[in-house]
Amino acid sequence: MSASKTIQTFKNFEENKVFSHEDEGKKKLRLMIISGSLSIISFLIILFTLPYTVLSWSGLFVYTTVIALTLFLFALLLRYFAILILSFLNVVRYTNQEESNFYPFVSIIVPAYNEGVTIFDSISSLLQLDYPNFEIIIVNDGSTDDTAQQAEKLVGLHKGKYGNTIKVTLINKKNGGKSKALNTGIQFSKAEFVLCMDGDSILSPETLKLGIRHFQHPEVGAVAGNVKVINRDNLITKLQALEYIEGLNMARNAQSFMKTVNIIPGPIGIFRKKAIIAAGWYSHDTFAEDADLTLNISEAGWKIVYEPMAISYTEAPEKLYNLLKQRYRWTRGILQSLRKHKHLLWDPTSNLPNFLTLWSMFYEALIWPTMNLIANIFFIVVALFFGMSNLIFYWWITIAILDVTTALFCVATEGEEYDLVLYAVIYRLFFILIIDFTKVMATIEEFIGLGMTWGKLDRVGFSKAPTPTT
Repeated sequence: MSASKTIQTFKNFEENKVFSHEDEGKKKLRLMIISGSLSIISFLIILFTLPYTVLSWSGLFVYTTVIALTLFLFALLLRYFAILILSFLNVVRYTNQEESNFYPFVSIIVPAYNEGVTIFDSISSLLQLDYPNFEIIIVNDGSTDDTAQQAEKLVGLHKGKYGNTIKVTLINKKNGGKSKALNTGIQFSKAEFVLCMDGDSILSPETLKLGIRHFQHPEVGAVAGNVKVINRDNLITKLQALEYIEGLNMARNAQSFMKTVNIIPGPIGIFRKKAIIAAGWYSHDTFAEDADLTLNISEAGWKIVYEPMAISYTEAPEKLYNLLKQRYRWTRGILQSLRKHKHLLWDPTSNLPNFLTLWSMFYEALIWPTMNLIANIFFIVVALFFGMSNLIFYWWITIAILDVTTALFCVATEGEEYDLVLYAVIYRLFFILIIDFTKVMATIEEFIGLGMTWGKLDRVGFSKAPTPTT
């Protein structure tokens, strides 16, 4: 990406417990009520629709298909509008909030492994942060390229926007993985709050100031930031840009209304240090250390919120193969984290927010991708072999309208580029199906215990650190 284009882009967007407290009688009664209710609902659907059904095998198939389409569309609408409404309410909550004068000392931890292409630009952007009281700690995790040399150029004392002194420290250690690098930086820090980011990301100037304000509420243990794609050069990266604001950030906005954000993204997360300690630090036994830490913080009793104006610009995979590798790792990492906390899936009373958070993650990582993939394959087969192409067409048109509407809401809310809305149809009909197929394959391979390695995305680099907007 050229320097001028990067600058312009930056300017354009800124173990199982089965209700041990209950006796068997209550469990059986509850199950009977649930199954009975579902049976009654199913009976009523059949009763009121049977007169319109042709009593033949083909008629039965058509009837079944229509019901399947209706139920799937209902589930989709329910999911979308629940997220949209909660997301809107959270945006309203913070839109007119007065600026805070809460400026505690913060350590920014930057783990880096072979980030020689981007580390200088990333650290340079941090020196432009609109915040008067912070330091930068770079942790070189045994890089084999020139990461250490590039970072060394910025080690020392720098003058900040407020006339404050910003200290940049470099820690060189043997390669041990991102989680150990982050723990090293956090342990080195003497601050009460830490911001953890990736060595290939660039933060917007107001990120720290707007993110740290949430910690005025003592129950808040962490703040998730807003991750945006900076390299929007081709169809793959533009679709990811839309995915981040519609599929990821909108969900975090909705979760934040109840202070139950389920994943703090690696490129931008701000933590109360004692919340990390209570959670047992970053672990290295999953491929999603950020998801695992988030669940541990939540289980320890802390609230987690989302700040849409704490923005981290990150370089997204530009090739489909690299994108699918990334999503494969994300899915397996999330499933590994869920497995570590599976006892919470069956215990809604000890920690209801955690219970809802885990089921939400389980649904998004496993149930919904499988359901979406099977439904689309089923409907395509019906359209091709049973003469129902018109019905399927109208169904897909409905989904497309829903996606365009959602994209418009997300783009308007975040002040994003409106041309991303044009990719909404491709996003649902093709991009999400490919991603969901990858999630399903990752799920299968995780359950059969197939080995995998971390892998690392090759970075292109920003050419030059973006010029911050004012």
